Amino acid sequence: MTSLNVYDQSGQNVGQIEVDSEIFETAINQDVLHQVVIMQLANKRVGTASTKRRDEVSGSGKKLYRQKGTGMARAGSRRSPLRIGGGSVFGPKPRDYGYKVPKKVRWQAIKYALADKFQNDKITIVDSFSFDRPNTKQMVNIIKNLNISDEEKTLIVLDEPNDNVFYSARNIPRLNVCIWNFLNTYDILWHDRLVFTQNALRNVESHFINR
Repeated sequence: MTSLNVYDQSGQNVGQIEVDSEIFETAINQDVLHQVVIMQLANKRVGTASTKRRDEVSGSGKKLYRQKGTGMARAGSRRSPLRIGGGSVFGPKPRDYGYKVPKKVRWQAIKYALADKFQNDKITIVDSFSFDRPNTKQMVNIIKNLNISDEEKTLIVLDEPNDNVFYSARNIPRLNVCIWNFLNTYDILWHDRLVFTQNALRNVESHFINR
């Protein structure tokens, strides 16, 4: 077991929390991380690019001119790919780029991503977030109190939905909010720092420890 400091919204150390070494001190498998990140990026692709083939472009199918005697190539149609305005030969068509890797591999990738942040001291624990109403200025002050740089891409991980926290953070550049069960490998690696509430960290541990 390893201990992490727990801070309040003013940046004061209010205690420690023990984290399971099976998640946070495990050896990192880069190949698993790569597989899952590539899968997530592929699943984000829209795949709507489309070109018109020879049979889809407008134009008459009539033979342009007689077969012999012109001294030119024996063109059969103005929709030929060789002509301006003709159809595309190997252009893209709508397709689904998505695919899946096994669920256990996805769980392992999240473990490795969390371990990478922990081993590089990029995880901050907050006891809780308390907002009476959405307040961007208050959120900015909390981030400063936690000694998090404005240049760091930061992800706040909550244990339950909180609209006041979400609305307080949405106008701050490089700051995002998610619920613990929406945590994924790409988001963990893309952000420079993770800020967990205590309960969110406990939920992550209990969900992934036996995977």
